[in-house]
Amino acid sequence: MYLNQPDLVFLINNLHFMATKHNWTKEEILEIYNKPFMELLYEAATVHREFHDPNTVQVSTLLSIKTGGCPEDCGYCPQAARYHTDIEGNDLMSVNQVKAQALRAKASGSSRVCMGAAWRNVKDGPEFDSVLEMVRTINKLDMEVCCTLGMVTENQAKRLEEAGLYAYNHNLDTSEDYYKEVISTRGYEDRLDTLDNVRKTNVTVCSGGIIGMGESKEDRAGMLVALARLNPQPESVPINALVPVEGTPLEEQQKVSIWEMVRMVATTRIIMPQTQVRLSAGRTDMSREGQAMCFFAGANSIFAGDKLLTTPNPDVNEDMIMFKELGLNVQKPFEKHPQRKSVEKEDSKIDALGEKPKWSRPGHQIEKNLEAQAKGKVKA
Repeated sequence: MYLNQPDLVFLINNLHFMATKHNWTKEEILEIYNKPFMELLYEAATVHREFHDPNTVQVSTLLSIKTGGCPEDCGYCPQAARYHTDIEGNDLMSVNQVKAQALRAKASGSSRVCMGAAWRNVKDGPEFDSVLEMVRTINKLDMEVCCTLGMVTENQAKRLEEAGLYAYNHNLDTSEDYYKEVISTRGYEDRLDTLDNVRKTNVTVCSGGIIGMGESKEDRAGMLVALARLNPQPESVPINALVPVEGTPLEEQQKVSIWEMVRMVATTRIIMPQTQVRLSAGRTDMSREGQAMCFFAGANSIFAGDKLLTTPNPDVNEDMIMFKELGLNVQKPFEKHPQRKSVEKEDSKIDALGEKPKWSRPGHQIEKNLEAQAKGKVKA
């Protein structure tokens, strides 16, 4: 359908109604995703300009504070202990190491540091206490601080909030239907329960997914349905393109085209107008022209730095050159949501409960994951 002038006026007049729409259907989202490319871009850019400055992009740095040795079997991830990859495992970084990396990120233009630990879920104890201190330390640098630590309970989320956490990342990865084709060691409901626990605090939610894992367009739409139905919708939605890694079950997966990436970004922008859409993994395979199309389609956040946990990423200096060419400005910290003051450990009013939550273990088997695990044992 061609978007004529009356249609465009109707669209603009109803954007604020659309901003609160949570009952998107898979069919509606597919209709948007499959629109003629130029029409899709135009509509996404129109929505984007209504809610955001199109010339401003938020820059985050993703830091792996604990690498490798993860007990999960995510088919896309080189940090799973059961697969034989070239990832070097590291114990939890020290607070001083994290502070040094955060200062480096701030100097290069990042407004947010996202700390990732290869854990199944958070466990109360000395390591989590160290992470809480890292949160306090980065918050005091006047930077937004985000964590992605696996599943969390409500009490753990509240402790992170008290320490000054700005955002918690927990990706849905894909649709509920396709999820069981990629991961067998936890359930989709665990993801939703964790997001619900974070929502019981004032910490913002970051949740998105990965395209290029062999999923269908219907699965991509299904993931967006799940994200859009969250109330409130996530404040940021990372869109990742799979980077196949040798040794993982998805090592031979064909990379997605830039056209698919732009369509996914544009569709996300239209159905979740107020969220920050983050252009995440896979940017090393995108030209500047391709990334520019993503920004035009509604992406207004990137991960900067030469690595995303363990995945290669464009150098930050290259990103700054691209920003200059495109006339893009870097978003300042706390522009979208206010900074909260960190409560020191000795003043904390929320005690560790020593919880041992029973997160699910679905128990089904994924043939390609088992094959990759077997290959890993042979190589080892």
